[in-house]
Amino acid sequence: FQDGEFPIFILSLKAGGTGLNLTEANHVIHYDRWWNPAVENQATDRAYRIGQQRFVHVHKLICTGTLEEKIDQMLDKKQALNDEIISSDNWITELSTEEIKDLVALQ
Repeated sequence: FQDGEFPIFILSLKAGGTGLNLTEANHVIHYDRWWNPAVENQATDRAYRIGQQRFVHVHKLICTGTLEEKIDQMLDKKQALNDEIISSDNWITELSTEEIKDLVALQ
């Protein structure tokens, strides 16, 4: 794939998630969503490596009204929770009990 002979490289998320540098890729297509956003992010990051010369486009195939759509919504919530915890200006110990409950509440 890296030498340009074949324009497409298909991998499962788990197989594509570790140990690969795919700097020739400029499109990543997630067609089989995973329950954990970190797994998808790690697979996407195979294309974002030192030596990448092009903008990388990430596509997620989701059919409306299906389980995929519910998984996508759940992943968005998980990512938002992660972002809130990681990028918050407050330490978790400085949050009120109510703020902590809101932060980790399942909806």
